Amino acid sequence: MATHRIAPGLFPPPTYSHSVVVEPGERLVFTAGGVPLDQDGNLVGPGDRVRQAEQVLANLTEQLRQAGTDLEHVVNTTVYVVAEQPSDLVAVWDVVTASGLAKGPHSSTLLGVSMLGYGGQLVEITAVAVVPD
Repeated sequence: MATHRIAPGLFPPPTYSHSVVVEPGERLVFTAGGVPLDQDGNLVGPGDRVRQAEQVLANLTEQLRQAGTDLEHVVNTTVYVVAEQPSDLVAVWDVVTASGLAKGPHSSTLLGVSMLGYGGQLVEITAVAVVPD
């Protein structure tokens, strides 16, 4: 079982938790970075962070399904966004919070970066999830 915690001495986060405690004996899944490629390896949503975030979450959903879990059981994410303005980050974060990830609320880090691994890639998400019994 995962316990989502908000530290009382810190500013309360709007859509995530400060930490998540996972009990001993739980099985965890650590995903590779979810990227905005389709099944054939084509970049989805060139130039469109929102569309890429949607594809990344769809791919992440499939990664987790194959491992026996889902977005609702994610306890931690790192969200990477090629960004120059805070609004670039907000646009992607809005997609993340609209997904099943917001049910946690999971702990998360949102980063603006200068580039990612694939040409034209604007979004990548790594995740850790609990596999339910």
